[in-house]
Amino acid sequence: MRAADHRLPLILLPLALFGIFFHWQILDIGNVGWLLRGTDNGENALGLHAWLHDPAPGFLRTTLLGAPEGTPLLFTDSNPLLSAIGFLLQWALPADAQLIGWWLLACLFLQVLFAWLLLRRYAPGPVALWCGVLLLAALPTLFNRVVHVNLMAHWLILWALWRFDDPQRSASNRGWAVLIALTTLVHSYLLVMVGAIWASAMLERLGKDRSALPRLLAEGAAMVAMVLTIAWSLGVFGDFQSSGNYGAFAMSLDALWNPGVDTYSTFLPAIEQRPGRAFEGFQYLGLGLLLLLPAAAILARRLPRPTPDAPDSLSRYRWLVPALVVLTLLAVSTYPDIAGYMLPRLHLPTDLANALDAVRASGRLFWPVAYVMVFVALRILYRLPARAARLALIAAVVVQAADLVPMSVAIRAQSVEARHAPLYVRTTSPEWDQLIAQADDIAFVPGDVTMGLGHFQEIAWRAAKAGVPVRSVYVARISHSSATRQEAETNRFRAGEVVPGRLYILIGGERVPSPLIFQARPLDGVAIVFVPKR
Repeated sequence: MRAADHRLPLILLPLALFGIFFHWQILDIGNVGWLLRGTDNGENALGLHAWLHDPAPGFLRTTLLGAPEGTPLLFTDSNPLLSAIGFLLQWALPADAQLIGWWLLACLFLQVLFAWLLLRRYAPGPVALWCGVLLLAALPTLFNRVVHVNLMAHWLILWALWRFDDPQRSASNRGWAVLIALTTLVHSYLLVMVGAIWASAMLERLGKDRSALPRLLAEGAAMVAMVLTIAWSLGVFGDFQSSGNYGAFAMSLDALWNPGVDTYSTFLPAIEQRPGRAFEGFQYLGLGLLLLLPAAAILARRLPRPTPDAPDSLSRYRWLVPALVVLTLLAVSTYPDIAGYMLPRLHLPTDLANALDAVRASGRLFWPVAYVMVFVALRILYRLPARAARLALIAAVVVQAADLVPMSVAIRAQSVEARHAPLYVRTTSPEWDQLIAQADDIAFVPGDVTMGLGHFQEIAWRAAKAGVPVRSVYVARISHSSATRQEAETNRFRAGEVVPGRLYILIGGERVPSPLIFQARPLDGVAIVFVPKR
């Protein structure tokens, strides 16, 4: 068979995975309605939309959301890297545009590509290779992140492992700098994971050559400076409030074999977890991999162990162990659970808990550990005779696929609206555009728009297209100044004070203050107050 035929799955496999887990209509750039449904993906699309329509946009920052302070796109769950691409292409984009579908497809192509790059040197044949690629590239944790698509860039983790896997690539900071810069532009959690693998590569380099310490310190300082510069440009170093809930979204100790959701596994029961754990701490591997990992552990003891300098040796991966241990401890946190039950807690000092607020969704941090486990297991299976490896991996793929059928159905259902969804389903009245055109700005009461996120996203989408600022926003981090302003504005409204020219929208069951009772009226399920300027 020609080499080109062996590489055909690089195109076919991502397309197949996309078709299994998503509806093709999400690739329509003008198809936005399926996103504005009160989800993180709606915020992702809204942040880019506001930035592209902002009459005076900042650098990856818009003042149309969270006005007048404005909002960094990073904190609206928008993807700074994708947003920059969208900015360059805005001349070709419709007024209502989303790039999320294409980001998903690109992530799948890159995921398969880096899984293939990792495994191609070790597989005993094309069938074993592509079975391994499928098992490594299609972890359930990847598809579970569909509600927060920036975090579907698991290919950054695989890219980091590919760099680490080759001693020459691993030791060169030039390639690492490119990877880390791109990761910084995608998501901070992925930066922590990729950074841990990079630190392991530098630890190995130092362990093998102590005289390299001065150069390593200089290169490391340059790398940190680069990350800090990018982070500063993205607006990371503001005066933001701490949530103080590190550990609330941790990984349970049974996460590897607990699907957590009833519709995610054909064979294994989902054990209900406490709130916050089932999603962020989701680490289910699938039954095929759950059978493969212990089999590989047994084979590792029984098969002849290669010498440290042999091509199939895994000895270099011991340098990853410290980083993987730290990531695992952070993922489990000091508030461990198992099977939905709380285990003894270790309460952290306030300052340390606030410092860990940056990784409060710590359950995600186990992803690199899972990828290394699967990669190592596949490498051990590849030591078998070609026929035995091929049969074992085919069996693992069949079991894995059968186990994840319900999950694929459940995830695909999340984009079903893309087939025929209208842009607006909560704010259908044409009067909204008229009101927004008359308003100087828009305020939601209360300022916490999560109490009516569906209405907020549709109204903010309309407002951004009209260039009208919205004084509220749903963000990953809110500054002290914005929180203080919104609280003050809410209190003034509740006291019956309004600003002429400002459109007020009441959400979350907010009552109309008695002084404004005759100025309020309902519109599409919410109360509004609007006093035009004289």
